[in-house]
Amino acid sequence: MTTTRPKEALSTTVLECRGLSAGYGGAVVCRGLDITVKSGEVVALIGANGAGKSTTMLTAAGELAPISGRVSVLGSDKRAPLATLARRGLSYVTEERSVIMGLTTAENLRLAGVSAEAACGVFPELRALLGRPAGLLSGGEQQMLTLARALARSPKLLLADELSLGLAPQIVARLLDVVREAADTRNLGVLLVEQHVRQVLRVADRVYVMRRGQVILEGSATEIAADLDAVQRAYLSAPGADEVPPML
Repeated sequence: MTTTRPKEALSTTVLECRGLSAGYGGAVVCRGLDITVKSGEVVALIGANGAGKSTTMLTAAGELAPISGRVSVLGSDKRAPLATLARRGLSYVTEERSVIMGLTTAENLRLAGVSAEAACGVFPELRALLGRPAGLLSGGEQQMLTLARALARSPKLLLADELSLGLAPQIVARLLDVVREAADTRNLGVLLVEQHVRQVLRVADRVYVMRRGQVILEGSATEIAADLDAVQRAYLSAPGADEVPPML
């Protein structure tokens, strides 16, 4: 799916990392990161396992304090916890499907303060599942519920870590198409961590490729798609060098 968006839709910077180093307990995992996301665009962050992608997302979401450098979220450089950022317009989808298995789909939405009507507007497939316990949904249905809950809050910035984890390619395509549509129709800025490289290149505007905690390659999705050999080299030169990204 290719969409041409007006340039003015990309005028507001909703996430900016400059010289960012991040990690745990003083141990640096990522260093020198310069990453920008603007309203209306989908930005992909790809790389092998252990490259530092999730650490970057946790830091952007306010869950980790930067070791050095600057993070600006929704126009503010002041560090704030995730709960505060969520009230300002950030939605964060972690790689674990954060649904409560014993509650129904409708109850999960209600607990999150999201109307069933708004969620079904994102994924009409959920309407037939509102009375079903989340634990009885398929993995794809659980992820639809998770993403619908995030998007129904009308955020300004979406951080999504591994939406496709363990899912069939057709479900991955459905999820990513909804993310692309939200960027186009709601002027939502999106940072996606994704392993299905070809799928994410289909919907992304720009791409950052990480290896060993650093961005080693960046460009438009078109430019990166034209040089998939460079992406594969980034994966194969990372720790666990037999790892090749899915769908590459």
